[in-house]
Amino acid sequence: QVQLVESGGGLVQAGGSLRLSCAASGITFRSGAMGWFRQAPGKEREFVAAISWSGSNRYYANTAKGRFTISRDNAKNTVYLQMNSLRPEDTAVYYCALARSDGLPPTIKTTQPYDYWGQGTQVTVSS
Repeated sequence: QVQLVESGGGLVQAGGSLRLSCAASGITFRSGAMGWFRQAPGKEREFVAAISWSGSNRYYANTAKGRFTISRDNAKNTVYLQMNSLRPEDTAVYYCALARSDGLPPTIKTTQPYDYWGQGTQVTVSS
């Protein structure tokens, strides 16, 4: 049974940084892309960033470009999201997701290709 567990969320002031981690367990297949999504109260879940299995392809939402960096360590089955220059509008529950295969934009920026999801970690940015 595949499980994804996020960690690293918390309360930070605007301009600060956080590093989210997502550890996957129970994987018995070669995984594909991993992604981060977020959902603010009253809003739909939105794409933040994704990374291919090899790490050679990375995709970002426009709101994340230049501030967030996605990376992964396949030996640890873990994906990371380094978030810098945080803004109050980044406040949301952040979810990691795992796909069984790599994908390409625009599909990889939607929830459709992801087969497994974590429970989420809260990120709150105060002004």
